Amino acid sequence: MSKAFTKENDADDEELQLPPLPAGGKNYITPQGYARLRDELLDLIDNERPKIVDAVYWAASNGDRSENGDYIYGKKRLREIDRRIRFLTQRLEIAEVAEPSLHHGNAQIFFGATVTYVDGAGWERTITILGIDEADNLQAQVSWVSPIARTLLKAHVGDVLRLVTPTGAQDIEVLAVQYPAMPVV
Repeated sequence: MSKAFTKENDADDEELQLPPLPAGGKNYITPQGYARLRDELLDLIDNERPKIVDAVYWAASNGDRSENGDYIYGKKRLREIDRRIRFLTQRLEIAEVAEPSLHHGNAQIFFGATVTYVDGAGWERTITILGIDEADNLQAQVSWVSPIARTLLKAHVGDVLRLVTPTGAQDIEVLAVQYPAMPVV
């Protein structure tokens, strides 16, 4: 079969899979996380996509498209942008914005809390519980559906909880709970 009739990479056309939500769960997100996703979506629609469309149009006008790197790359980049636009649109449609600052001063753990806990080995850790689409492990942020977050949610300062991990169960103690202050309007 001629190479002209084969796909370069089947993975290029696959849809982005949404991370799974718990059954009946909502896609909680902070107002800052929602704004960040919305800004990315608008930037893709208003800036990035039109630039690539212009580049593809220009490259197509140059003639032979089969060996035109600008055209091939542009079409591939356009598919990536369109895929990301669909993904962000879907995520924003099901987003449930939750304001963590409403719990400011509360000692119970809810969505948006920054929690300090100590594990059985004496390691003290501080994490922030955020939405699936905004959590960043490198910033000590965990998704509200992660095992640690599900263990901590609704607990209070001083509670000793049982965290089940792949290496076994361990006890953790909640040392502190913080929420952002109410935004000044």
